[in-house]
Amino acid sequence: MVTLPPDTPEPQVPPGPGPGAPDSLGAPDDPAVPDGPPSHAYRQVAEGFGADASRYDRARPSYPADLVDRIVAASPGRDVLDVGCGTGISSRLFQAAGCTVLGIDPDPRMAALARRGGTAAEVAKFEDWDPAGRLFDAVIAAQAWHWVDPVAGAARAAAALRPGGRLAVFWNAFEPPAPLREAFGEVYRRVLPDSPFGAFWTRPALDTYRSGCERAADGMRQAGGFGDAEEWLSRWERPYTRDEWLDLVPTTGGFTRMPDRVQAEILDGMGAAVDAAGGAFIMSYGTIAATAARL
Repeated sequence: MVTLPPDTPEPQVPPGPGPGAPDSLGAPDDPAVPDGPPSHAYRQVAEGFGADASRYDRARPSYPADLVDRIVAASPGRDVLDVGCGTGISSRLFQAAGCTVLGIDPDPRMAALARRGGTAAEVAKFEDWDPAGRLFDAVIAAQAWHWVDPVAGAARAAAALRPGGRLAVFWNAFEPPAPLREAFGEVYRRVLPDSPFGAFWTRPALDTYRSGCERAADGMRQAGGFGDAEEWLSRWERPYTRDEWLDLVPTTGGFTRMPDRVQAEILDGMGAAVDAAGGAFIMSYGTIAATAARL
C-alpha cells in the first residue's frame, strides 16, 4: 500500500545564511544537513537555481554512464520520469541511453532551458504533480531528492511507476585532493566563522551523502509499495581548472543569497587555493544512489 501523507505547511527559509540553512553557504548540495531540519524544508533555496540557469547547465557536473546504464538495465522499460530535472543534465544522459524522458521541475526557468535542450518538462513540485494516469518504468532524481519530502515523494513515485519499475535517486559527492579540501574549509571558516558549513570540508563528502541516501531509503520504506532499498555507488574523476571550479561554486544552493561581499571573499579564497595547487586539480567523485523496485 502506498501512503500519501497529509499536506503540511511549507516551512520558511531563513532570510539569509546562517546555521541550519542547508546548502545556503555555497557548500556542495547537502542532503543531510548538520544539526538542522531536512533540506526539503528549505525548498525555496532550490527554487532559486533558475536565477542563472545557463551557468547551472554549463558548470554542474554530469553523472557516470555506468550508473545510468545500471538504472536502465534494472528497469522494465525505457520511459523515465526525471524529478527535479533542472536544466536537463541527467535527462539528456538517459535520452542518450535510448530512453524517453519527461522532466519535472518547480522552477519554470530551469524547465524552459531543459525544453530548449530537447527534454519535455512540466513545471510542478513533485509532491503536488499529477501523473494523469501516466506510468513510467523508472523515476530518477539527480542531485534533487533532498528538496523533496522523502515519504511523500516516494509515495508519488510509487503511484507513477509500473510494477517492477525503479525509483533511483542519486547525488554526486565530490572529494578534492586533501590539501585543497582543507584550504576550502579554511576559506569558509575565515569568511563565515559561525557557519556550520566550514565543517563540511572536514569529513569525506560521501559520508554526508550516504546519510542522505539512508533518509531517502527510509522514505521508500515508510511510503510502502517498494521492495528492499539498495545503495549503489559509482566512482569517477573530473579535472577542473581554476575558472571551471569558480564557475561551479555559485551554482550551489543559496550561494547567491549571500551578500556580494561574502560571495566575492569565498570565490577569491577558493581561487587562491586552486592557484596555490598549480591552477588545476582532479576532483574525485562518488555518485551514490538509493534505489528500490516498485512491487
